[in-house]
Order: sequence, then C-alpha cells, then structure tokens
Amino acid sequence: MSPLGRLREEGAPPFSARSKQPSSRFHLEDRHTSRTLPPRDPQSPYPLGQDLPLFLERNPGPKARGGSTVSLRTAAAPRTATAPFGGAKLVPRRSSARTGPLPACRSFQPAGRSWAVAWAVLLLFYWPALRAQTGCLSCHGDMTMQDAAGHNVGVDANLFHASVHGGLDCNACHADIHGYPHPDHPAPVNCANCHSEQAGALVGSVHEHASRQPCTACHGNAHAIVSKDSPKSAVYPLNIPATCGRCHGNASMAKQHHLSNVYPQYVDSIHGFALSKEGLLVAANCSSCHGDHHILSHKDPHSPTYRTNIPKTCGSCHAGILAKYMAGIHGQVMAQGNPQAPVCTDCHTAHAISAPTMAESTQVCGNCHQPQLTTYRDTFHSKVSSLGSYIDIARCSDCHGEHGILPASDPRSPVNRANLVRTCGRCHAGANAGFVKYEPHANPHNFRRFPILYSIRLFMVLLIACVMTFFVLHSVLWLIRSLVEKVQSGSAKGGRS
Repeated sequence: MSPLGRLREEGAPPFSARSKQPSSRFHLEDRHTSRTLPPRDPQSPYPLGQDLPLFLERNPGPKARGGSTVSLRTAAAPRTATAPFGGAKLVPRRSSARTGPLPACRSFQPAGRSWAVAWAVLLLFYWPALRAQTGCLSCHGDMTMQDAAGHNVGVDANLFHASVHGGLDCNACHADIHGYPHPDHPAPVNCANCHSEQAGALVGSVHEHASRQPCTACHGNAHAIVSKDSPKSAVYPLNIPATCGRCHGNASMAKQHHLSNVYPQYVDSIHGFALSKEGLLVAANCSSCHGDHHILSHKDPHSPTYRTNIPKTCGSCHAGILAKYMAGIHGQVMAQGNPQAPVCTDCHTAHAISAPTMAESTQVCGNCHQPQLTTYRDTFHSKVSSLGSYIDIARCSDCHGEHGILPASDPRSPVNRANLVRTCGRCHAGANAGFVKYEPHANPHNFRRFPILYSIRLFMVLLIACVMTFFVLHSVLWLIRSLVEKVQSGSAKGGRS
C-alpha cells in the first residue's frame, strides 16, 4: 500500500438495473484509518444517482495498524456516491452492459499526503451533521408528511442538500430536538444564532414583527435557501420586486396595514422596466432605496427614504445628477434645512417614475410654482401645446434646466439676462437682443413689475365696462321707448274707433 493512502472499490456483487439494488463497496485506507461504504439499504428513501449523506463509525483496529478503523457508511450507495471532503466523487467505472457485475477493483491515488489528511479531518467534522440529516430525512423526506395541525413538514432532500444550509446538522436550527421521538411542537427556529448581524439589523425595522418568522417571509423555504448571488434566490436583484410584491402588491394586505399598493407602480416605472424587461442588475430595486434588513418607515429621520435623505439615496446611483441638484437653488435650500425644499420624489414620484421624455414638466413644476404656471398658460408656447400640437414646444426645463436650476439673478443661470440670447437661440435661430425682450411670465395683475401692461389691461377692462354699460343702458332705454310708443299707438287707434 502506498504511504499516501488509496481509494479502491472492492467486492462488487452484481448490479441489476431492474432490481435497483446495487451493493458496491468503497474502501478508503491509509496508514491509520479505513473507511468503507457498504451496500445500498433497500429501505433507504434516497433514489439512485443522488448525492448521499455519510455515516462514520469507530471500531477497535489491529494494533499493527497503530490505531482504530473508521467505517464510512451511507444509507444508500448509488452508482455515484459523493463524499463530503472537497467535493470529490467516488465513481466506480461501469461496464458497457446495463446489468452485470461491476469491476472488482478501481484505484484512486490522492495528490499527496496533505489531501489524505484533509479528507480525514473533514470527514470527522462532517459526520455528525450527515448522520443527523439522514436520520431526520428518513421521516421528513416524505413530502406528504404533515404534523398534527395539518401543516406540511416534509423536506425535499435534493433542495436541502443544494441549499446554503445543506451542510448543517438539523438541530443547528431546531435546537430543542436531540433525538426521536421529539416534541410535537418544537421551539421556533432562531436565525439569530448564526445570523446575528442580520438579526440585529432587523430589530426596530418595520418588518421586525411583520410575521411569525420574518426571515422566511422574504428568503423563502428555510430548507431551500440558496445564495443571494444565485438567480434562483428570492433576494437576487431581478427577483426582489416580486418578493416584496407578495405583500406590497397585495391590495387587501395594503389596505389592512395602511400601505400603498406600490408594486404595480414600480413594475410600470422606468426602474421596473429596466430590471424586468432589460434584465439590468444595476437598475434600482426595492432594497436599493429602502435597504435590506434595517428597513425603517419613511417618517423616521434615519430612514434612507426620509424626505431630507432622499437626494443622498437617489444620488447613490445618480451621482452626477446629485451634484447638479446640490449646486442648484433647490439643493441649496434643502441643505439649509428647509423641509419644504423640493426633493427627487416631488418631481419624479417615489415608485411610478417615468422616463424624462414622458413627463409633463409644466404641471409638475406648477405644483409648487402656481403663479408661474398660470402666466405660462397665457403664452404662445402653452397655447400651442394645449391644442395638441406635435411641435416640440418649450417647457419649464427647456429654459430653466432640470436639476441644477439657478435663480435668474445668478450669472450661471440660462435665464439670466446675459444668457437669454443663447438660451432662446437653441430653438429660435437668429434670436437677438430685441427678440429676448419677450416676457414669458408677464403678469398683467402686477403693477410693480409690469406697470405698462397693468395700465393697458386696466384701460381695456374699463373700456369694455363702459362700452357694455352704454349699450346695456341704450338697449334698456330703447326698449322703454318702444313700449311707450306701442301703448300710445294703441290708445290712438281706440279713440278713433
């Protein structure tokens, strides 16, 4: 025998595909240990071809070998058995025939003594979990199994072994179960035993008491949880909206907990379209704005969706726009602590965010700047737009900018007097100093800013009032005269008769 150890298959009785009773044995031995995989147990719940848990047993060994013998057993030994050390597979070569005896001996030489030692150490660490899993799954491997209350307590062995918890002992989570029979009502699983950081973040969040087990409400079946980097994970970026939508897209639940039914809004938004239709992982999903475990109410000052925190939250993706916003008048006022300063959601909304080309900016701006909207409605630009013209008509952002909006007194503002020729010239080729004297927000009710316009309007109002008064009076007097003449005419005819 090589001093590094070897893995060989020995004594393989005939294998029948029809009987499904393979009984090949694998033998791993080195200077000190011997591990054997015995025949398949006909009562085992594991199907052929499935990766199996293993058992380790110590037995007194010959003194000549300098130690004891460790036997490695499985509840079933399919044609391909997977050992837990480093993912190595114990694969006996198959003959060309579908039935018949397997080869008597196949050898596997490890790369070195270090591999043999590593495998032995890993086996010694893994064997309690693997033994416990097999014992529990002998009952719970039946997917139709139910408890006394009628709850399904079956565990899909394939999904469990492929999950992030597949290498754990069952009582690592079900801590009060140490054997069979076990309590009919075991204690709830405490995920904080392993995931203390996430559990700590959940404390104080809106989801802390949202359900009996808030972890599985988002991550799904605890026996089938995969890495968050897997596309199959419920918290994979492309799947997060649907996961959150199970509650936040449920109209009855939203009504019960006084929530907005935001999932349909998000799906139809520019963010939802980029994520679900284009598959862009960088597109904002629920956790991009609200966080993952420590989700707070938007009324909480520490929440990323609290009003004064929204620019920073949106700026984590839209960094260039955030810089422009903070340099503009809106950002400056917000930085001064004015809670009424407009933030991203005032213009774009929170969930139903449309593409900039689809937004009606005049009405959005008019929500705060009502006087300016009123005067804009009186201009040629607005009249053409309201008539349904397909011509691209100037709106608020075309003249004032979008995010880095500055007051007209600022020399950098596009509506500063010194910059108007260039600003108007983007649409009106040949615009000059005389052209830009046009007042797009002229207010005929403001005598202080527009005295001439105010006076003309007042004159026209008075003129119309006088003309209407004259003609009304004239019509009334004419009616009176007509009636008098009619009465006099009738009296004269009666006297002659």
